[in-house]
Amino acid sequence: MPRASGKDIVEIFGYAPDDLTQQARSLWNLQACPFTNSQCIKFDHTRTICYGTCSVGNKDIEVVVCPHRLYENNYATIRRVSEDAFGEPVPFYMYSDYIKNRSRAGKCVVALGHNSGREVRLGRSTSMDWVLALIENGTLQEYVGLEVQSMDISGNYRDNWYAYKNLPQISDITIPSSAHGINWANVHKRLIPQLIRKGLIYSKSKFVKKGLYFILPDIVYSKFEDQVGSLPVQSTASNDTMTVFTYALGPVVPHGSQRPLVPVRTLRFLMDDFAKQFIAGPNLPSGVDLDNQIKHILNVI
Repeated sequence: MPRASGKDIVEIFGYAPDDLTQQARSLWNLQACPFTNSQCIKFDHTRTICYGTCSVGNKDIEVVVCPHRLYENNYATIRRVSEDAFGEPVPFYMYSDYIKNRSRAGKCVVALGHNSGREVRLGRSTSMDWVLALIENGTLQEYVGLEVQSMDISGNYRDNWYAYKNLPQISDITIPSSAHGINWANVHKRLIPQLIRKGLIYSKSKFVKKGLYFILPDIVYSKFEDQVGSLPVQSTASNDTMTVFTYALGPVVPHGSQRPLVPVRTLRFLMDDFAKQFIAGPNLPSGVDLDNQIKHILNVI
């Protein structure tokens, strides 16, 4: 099957874009996400075209661009957070299942977030992706916060996507390269400040004993490291820590199959260290750099 020679879409509706098997193309017709078993959220700006794009790439770089791609295997990444935070193997429920089983649930973990109850919102500007609550006999024991992040793109992959869409009708079509870019600037402009703010909120709760957890692609976290550098490692979680689980797409698989999500790294550090390093920054320009740039612009000495 043809593929683009440059930038390309890596997955559409959970499968390779040139996968013409029934498993793959049925999701194109349904516009369905195989990872959440619900409507896909990747629409164009007019809300009329459902692109279904899970990940994109450029040569040896692959980036997950939809957070729902990180929910494969019945939200396995979130269940992993529950096991790390609460240790003992207690029943794990999405909200609707918990409501059905509440009278006999006993001790359990309940997930509040996407397609599970609702996201926890504080005021108009702060929304928590997920809250995992440990409940025993109808009483809240503790909870942790969990943020899930993919990557935003700039530009578009429209022509690239349409070529793959038309493959069943035009098998000898040439797939043009995508015109997308990766919006790495969002890491320091938006994502890091949000994490610091949310981590601070969680640390002030009397029910939060294990802090904030963060799930994201490993290649995206490497951009965080460009901003904050290396941080002192913490061996155990506490109310003021952030625990990071990074992932990558597994090996390419035959058509009709989905690539697995592979754990890459686990990191745990103090939120305060994270915030201070972001402000100080290993790559922060010096005052002399600023002085020289202003002199250059003004053409003075």
